[in-house]
Amino acid sequence: MAAKIKKGDRVVVLTGKDKGRQGAVLKVLPKEDRVVVEGINMIQRHTRPTQTDPQGGIRSREAALHVSNVAIVDSKGKHAPRQRASVVVMACSNRKIL
Repeated sequence: MAAKIKKGDRVVVLTGKDKGRQGAVLKVLPKEDRVVVEGINMIQRHTRPTQTDPQGGIRSREAALHVSNVAIVDSKGKHAPRQRASVVVMACSNRKIL
């Protein structure tokens, strides 16, 4: 699946426990068709003490979501659940959703 979502895009979650919440894309994993969204799908990891983190403990971080469960949000705050294949690149390097 060709993901039209890029790092830094603002997206809204369409399904799951975080449905309706918005966030910025931190990372795109194209081989797995997944994205990591800031503050969405938080999980807890139990870490052992290491030299860089001598205390260890329980850390919260974002887990990846499937690209089909998110949609890009336009500048007006409305999400675009379906996109056309064409993307217009403006002079200021912002992407416009058609």
